[in-house]
Amino acid sequence: MEQSVEKNAEMCQKGSVKSRPSVQAVLRCVTAPDEKQLEKIRSFAASKCGSDEIHLECIQDPSLGGGFVLTIGDKEYDWSTSGRISQMKEQLGNISGNTQGLKGIISILKSKIEDFDLKAKESEVGTVNWVGDGIANIEGIDHAMYGEIVVFDNGVKGMVQDIRRDEVACILFGRDTGIRAGARAARTYRRAGIPVGESFLGRVVDPLGAPIDGLGDVPAADYRPMEAEAPGIVERKSVSVPLETGILAIDSMFPIGRGQRELIIGDRQTGKTSIALDTILNQKGKNVICIYAAIGQKSSTIAKLVNTLKKYDAMEYTIVVAATASDPAPLQYAAPYSATAMAEYFMHQGKDVLIVYDDLSKHAVAYRALSLLLERSPGREAYPGDVFYLHSRLLERSSRLNEAAGGGSITALPIIETQAGDLSAYIPTNVISITDGQIFLESDLFFSGMRPAVNVGLSVSRVGGEAQTKAMKKAAGSIRIDLAQYREMEVFTQFSSDLDPATKELLQYGKGLMELLKQPLCHPLSMAEQVVTLCAATGKVMLEVPLPKMKSFQNDMLVWFRENHSDIMEELTVSGTLSDELKGRILDAAKEFKASWLNASEN
Repeated sequence: MEQSVEKNAEMCQKGSVKSRPSVQAVLRCVTAPDEKQLEKIRSFAASKCGSDEIHLECIQDPSLGGGFVLTIGDKEYDWSTSGRISQMKEQLGNISGNTQGLKGIISILKSKIEDFDLKAKESEVGTVNWVGDGIANIEGIDHAMYGEIVVFDNGVKGMVQDIRRDEVACILFGRDTGIRAGARAARTYRRAGIPVGESFLGRVVDPLGAPIDGLGDVPAADYRPMEAEAPGIVERKSVSVPLETGILAIDSMFPIGRGQRELIIGDRQTGKTSIALDTILNQKGKNVICIYAAIGQKSSTIAKLVNTLKKYDAMEYTIVVAATASDPAPLQYAAPYSATAMAEYFMHQGKDVLIVYDDLSKHAVAYRALSLLLERSPGREAYPGDVFYLHSRLLERSSRLNEAAGGGSITALPIIETQAGDLSAYIPTNVISITDGQIFLESDLFFSGMRPAVNVGLSVSRVGGEAQTKAMKKAAGSIRIDLAQYREMEVFTQFSSDLDPATKELLQYGKGLMELLKQPLCHPLSMAEQVVTLCAATGKVMLEVPLPKMKSFQNDMLVWFRENHSDIMEELTVSGTLSDELKGRILDAAKEFKASWLNASEN
């Protein structure tokens, strides 16, 4: 044997013989082929793998329905009946939703069937060597890309998340109960993505785009990858158009612009989702498409939110992408990326989109679970080192595009849950550094009845007055300073009994402002209503109104303005400016209303 090896090596050096290793191939078929067919199959296999010596193993598999499937190494060639059916399904699935009736559908089906040509479907196939907890390690698909979808024998899809020397690790978008070691997994040569289109408006879907609201299938207009590069600096435009939340405390002091990323942060049960919900409700009739990404929320919570949106007719311009707490971690991980892909579809059409991520704390926890299962080294607070990149590559996709790039925008409202108000924890500091400001909701304020419980000192908008109308900017000019002075004075005078008239007036004015900033759920105010309220407040019109009746006075005054001074409201809405003359008219009208209101309340 040693002599023959030496002889072969000697012949190879002379160039008379080329060493070509033998190749193992597996043929799965319904009926065993005859010798002539086997010879053709061996010839085909030799041409594909570059070897003359083919060891062919035949396995009978009735599930193919007919034909055969040839596997050579990690490559698979499918000539089976089941392969023909799947190819036909794929072609029919690519038919556009706009077929203009039954005749159009029939003609398209005819042309598809007539032009259908079965080709040997070549795919790279690997073998599962370990599976568990939503993770599968696969050998044999050596050329898989990061983020590529692979399909297992039972139809479950997975996404390549780790590429190693001798295997790839996938996260599974489904239950792993039907996958065992030794199962086959095939590459799709396609990055993970989601179907998108106008027809998704008003629907509740999962992170893969499948409807979960029981209203039937959703026809897709396009398919977008979950992960995409953020727009470059050249494509962006500065934030200058306001996106009004309808919440007086936010629009007056921490304005949000279209294309901005404003973090909503606070402890559990402090009203974070309520602010996002009010903002969605306030976009009615403003040509803004809203997307709510629910990450790790209870199904009952999501159902309650959807019912609220339906009640106020907001679902017609809203899409809900839901990965509930009972869904596996990979689906929770994918949810915000899928929602952003949907938002980008509309943004590139020149439309404005508002997207709410509720919440990214649970998203980070889901990613931590996946990373630990993928055996990535944990770092601070057990999070992997790339958890900052997890959220930065997501939030950087929110921007306002210039006209050359389409002119659309994505405004992001990420939500983060803190523990005992700790803003210095790992995930809160990460997201604060990525976003353009934060609205901090404080538990003490919330439980004292100040709702929304916005902490004026720790909240900030880095866009500021650029995202306000001129009317709102002028009306809210001194309100933050006034509130700061009130709080400072309140601390100094809490033990004093004898106060001078100026101090008493300042305290009364500050208490009135705090009362006005309280706002009930699902009652957003228009820009004109906010400006009228602020003008009346800063003009000291409400000083004589008792604090318990402040909110009823405000509501009655706004109704009275709409009925008797609709010209003022219309001028504010159309022009967006507040001239001194217009401000004087607002103050005169407010004083007139106050006189009649006080008389009526006394009687």
